[in-house]
Amino acid sequence: MRSRLMAIMSYLGILVFVPLLRNKGDEFVHFHAKQGLVIWMWGVIGIFSLYLPGLGKFLFSFSLMMVMVFSIIGILSAVLNRAWKLPLIHPISTFL
Repeated sequence: MRSRLMAIMSYLGILVFVPLLRNKGDEFVHFHAKQGLVIWMWGVIGIFSLYLPGLGKFLFSFSLMMVMVFSIIGILSAVLNRAWKLPLIHPISTFL
């Protein structure tokens, strides 16, 4: 149950750092934490896109929508005790 809660926490924004730093021995949690970190970084970059003239608001809206979609899918994966490889997210998380 603790692993599942930590995996869910991985997809809740800045809280990704709690499971990332505390559960290095648990491979299930670490898998979700790495994917959650990529999603969090995408959200942070999306915030900075607001400073771009013209397309900034569109990029921010698109990024926010994708972060929410991937976070919901990740939470669902953790609740079902699965390790789904999220498209676009998992290939980047393997480098972390």
